[in-house]
Amino acid sequence: MNNVREVEVVVVGAGQAGLSSAYHLRRTGSVPDRDFVVLDHSPAPGGAWQFRWPSLTYGKVHGMHALPGMELTDADPLRPSSEVIGAYFDRYERTFDLRVRRPVDVHAVREGYGGRLLVETSHGTWVARALINATGTWDRPFWPRYPGQETFRGRQLHTARYPGPEAFAGLRVVVVGGGASGTQHLLEIAPYAAATTWVTRRPPVWREEPFDENAGREAVALVEERVRRGLPPRSVVSVTGLPLNDAVRRGLADGVLDRQPMFDRIEPEGVVWDDGRRVAADVILWATGFRPVIDHLAPLRLREPGGGIRVEGTRAVADPRIHLVGYGPSASTIGANRAGRAAVRDIRRLLAEEPAAA
Repeated sequence: MNNVREVEVVVVGAGQAGLSSAYHLRRTGSVPDRDFVVLDHSPAPGGAWQFRWPSLTYGKVHGMHALPGMELTDADPLRPSSEVIGAYFDRYERTFDLRVRRPVDVHAVREGYGGRLLVETSHGTWVARALINATGTWDRPFWPRYPGQETFRGRQLHTARYPGPEAFAGLRVVVVGGGASGTQHLLEIAPYAAATTWVTRRPPVWREEPFDENAGREAVALVEERVRRGLPPRSVVSVTGLPLNDAVRRGLADGVLDRQPMFDRIEPEGVVWDDGRRVAADVILWATGFRPVIDHLAPLRLREPGGGIRVEGTRAVADPRIHLVGYGPSASTIGANRAGRAAVRDIRRLLAEEPAAA
């Protein structure tokens, strides 16, 4: 094969999970470009953060945890999170000499020769003994399908392409989704829009009590149970509920967060319920979440009948060479840090047990 390089470990993705994994590989003696390589399809450091909307300032970010070995200090809370975290990740990569290769698209991971993996990319093929998949979810926004959706004459967009609240000035906006993004969008858009309507499949669950360490462990355990059973992971926030902070209380009091049940179909001028109610709309904003980016792993046939990849810790049960970091229970920033360390520990054991190719 032309343009084939051999390493022990390929890390796919350079967000929080990928950089944490690379840090622990480096810390335990692996050398970038010789023993491991980090491949990132994004144009610059920052993971998915670099694509976040400008109005999401660093002060509005919930639960951003520092990468291992380097604290994020003195960040301006009024500066866009994309800039703050992009600069932090860039400094981190340079400080620990992680030598991230970008932009590199990973097309497929296949079975190779001698128990090795073939990682096929836009910049050639890597042969590896193990792979850490840290691709996150940002590149796979989930768009539900409803009757009449293609007839809508207004604009439809997903959270992944949210431009900020000013773009909705004077427009009638329907926001779909009961997660943190949906509520943030509504609270931002309402002062600019002519009207807003909030619809969700299930009533929102508000959390008044503080989200402490015990609550976090309980939430992660619920998500972890799903991936152990081979089911598609749910987000941690889906089992924790939404924080009832001062901004949310104001939104509830003034009617911005007046949740309506999910509409039944879409028509050219808006949305319709089966009971005959109609809401006119210029924009439908789908704050409906994301799905894991794992299609490149399809040749390895890791998916279970339930639709997900069964994972113990970070290791794919069907193939101990594959570790999924930032997947399911490790999707939070602190979870990604811990999972990166755990994945490297397991891979070290695997490499010690398996002789290198002759």
